[in-house]
Amino acid sequence: MEMTTALWSFALVVGLLTLTPGLDTALILRTSALGHRRQAWGVVLGIQTGTLLWGALTSAGVTALLTASQLGYEILRWAGAAYLVWMGVGMLRSRAHPEPEDGDGAPADTPAGGFVPGWRRGLLTNLLNPKVGVFYVAVLPQFIPAGAPHFAAGVALTCVHVVEGLLWSTVLVGFAQALRGWLRRPAARRAMDRVTGLAVVGFGVKLAVSD
Repeated sequence: MEMTTALWSFALVVGLLTLTPGLDTALILRTSALGHRRQAWGVVLGIQTGTLLWGALTSAGVTALLTASQLGYEILRWAGAAYLVWMGVGMLRSRAHPEPEDGDGAPADTPAGGFVPGWRRGLLTNLLNPKVGVFYVAVLPQFIPAGAPHFAAGVALTCVHVVEGLLWSTVLVGFAQALRGWLRRPAARRAMDRVTGLAVVGFGVKLAVSD
């Protein structure tokens, strides 16, 4: 298989994965819809940073330890589940507070809605999900052409996934920003936090009980 063919084939596979609604989608929509633009893009870039790290570690052969070590996988799985439940419970307990508005009448970004906290949240959500690592261990090597530099080819394929993730995230952020007017209302913000919080807790519980 030529590298060009491998790139297009991998793009199709991870493109379908990217479009599938999941935890990443919920976090991006919730953060952006509440008007925290910088934090939303922090979440997006944090998730993609995690994806790039998983791809690089897989290309270097490190993440194969997840499939070889049951203990290592279980530690990462339970850490990820605990983090998701903690984050989801925090959303469920949150309440709408008046926020300063920007020149367009939309809630301005506050320190809590900054880029770095969003990036950290996106990164941890991605890295503490062992299923992402297992996906890369199982799928990525199949698309690396025989004779190609393993690490370089693996990182190049991962970059395809990152680019698709950024493009789809741009659509999600734009869609969520269109809902800001409705979400200025405290009741709507509470509803958004509770729906997303339940979804995040559900993901955490699913990760905890899955085999």
